[in-house]
Order: sequence, then C-alpha cells, then structure tokens
Amino acid sequence: MIEELKSNCTQCFGLCCVALPFAKSADFPFDKKGGEPCKNLCSNHLCSIHDTLKDRGFNGCITYECFGAGQHVSQFLYEGRSWRENNECAEQMFSVFPIVQQLHEMLWYLKQALNTSEAVPIRSNLLEIYNKTAQLTSKAPEEILDLDVTAHRKLVNEHLVETSKLYRADFLHNTRKIKVADYIGANLDGKDLRGEDLRGKLMIAANLKHSDLRKVDFIGADLRDANLRGANLNEALFLTQSQINSAKGDAQTKIPEYLDKPIHWLS
Repeated sequence: MIEELKSNCTQCFGLCCVALPFAKSADFPFDKKGGEPCKNLCSNHLCSIHDTLKDRGFNGCITYECFGAGQHVSQFLYEGRSWRENNECAEQMFSVFPIVQQLHEMLWYLKQALNTSEAVPIRSNLLEIYNKTAQLTSKAPEEILDLDVTAHRKLVNEHLVETSKLYRADFLHNTRKIKVADYIGANLDGKDLRGEDLRGKLMIAANLKHSDLRKVDFIGADLRDANLRGANLNEALFLTQSQINSAKGDAQTKIPEYLDKPIHWLS
C-alpha cells in the first residue's frame, strides 16, 4: 500500500483531534464538540498521551484511521497553513477533512483491489475509478464540500463487490461455514473460514482464535475486541489498520504485510 494512504500524524494538524466530535462512552472518557481541540492535543499538533491512549480509555482514538487524509488536507489542500494560524479557514478545514477521509478510505480499498491478481479482468475499470477518486481529493476545498460522496461511494462499492467475488471465487460454491447474520461474541475458535464474506458484519468480542481467515472479505466488519490470537489473516481482503487495532491479537497472529501489529498485541 502506498504511504500516502497511511496516517502520518507528524504531517497533520491534529485534524481528527479537533474536527471530529466524540461523546463520553466506552471509547472516550469525556465529551468533545466538533471543532474543539481535544484537551490532550499539544501545540505541535501531536497527542500528549499517545502511548497510553488505551489505558486512559481512548479506545476510539486507537481504532480511528484517516487513511492519510490528515496530512493531505494539512499539507496539500491548505498548503501547510494550520487552523491555528489560519482562523478564517479553520471551520472549512474541519468540514473538508471528514469528506477527504472518506475518499481516502475508498482509495485504500481500491488500491488493495488493484494489487490482487484475481482482479486483473477488471483492472482497467478499477484503475479508472481509482484515478477519478484521487482527482476528487485534489479539488479546491470549496468543490470538495459540494461533492456527492454517497453517490461516488456507491460507484466505488460496485467495483469492490466485483473484486471480492473474483478474489474469493474458489470458495463461493462451498457450503457456508457460518450462517448467522452477525457474530457478536460468537465462538469460532479454530474454524476454517477461508473465503467468507464478512462484509459489514458485527464481530464484536467474537472468538476467532486460531481461525483460518485467509481470503476473507472484511470490508466494514466490526472487529472490536475480537480475539485474533493465533489466527491467520494473511491474504485477507479490505482489512484496515483500524480494524486490527480494535481487535486482540498476539505475536502468532498473521496479518497482511501492509499492516502493522499493534503495540498492545505484543505487550
């Protein structure tokens, strides 16, 4: 995966820590309004408690991923002028950021699709929609605010669904191994789940220990507190760093090479 689609907080103006609201919950210890800087945000735009977020109850921060939108908005769209120095554009910047985040997420999935050999038959179509999406992220902030992101996401999703079918083709005619709508707390320890479509499924606290999850479509799956210890997620499709960060794993958990094992997995 290209570095531009990975978060680089050192090149961002802490946009997720300012632009986005959150409410006191299991994911955050207090309320924060959109446009209001988090009390843990330093003047250099970095988090003062970054290394202890989980211990302090900021699970929502650990599981959030901007897919590089933060540095793109900060350094490209606003040419390195932060909201601290550029008060007249601050509100606009905070509105532009979540839109670009959505577009960058689409680019992340499309990039994965382009990197699969199974999707070669539709590669030209994938490349076309990828380039179109990338062009949208380079428009002027005023134009980005007018984008119909929902309509564009629908177009992107059609390509991703087709990619998933091609990628999992060897397993599509197999008897489904699990047949419930969602898997909250489900015990799937050691299951052979290769090629499953877990798109959008709730996998909260599911036991996937030692499961074979190769070639599984994980797009939009909620893996919060899922047990992935010893599981094999190599070749998993549409898996993100935020999904991995929200789950529980260990040194034996196998993940795609473009993702990083969270520090809390190894402690």
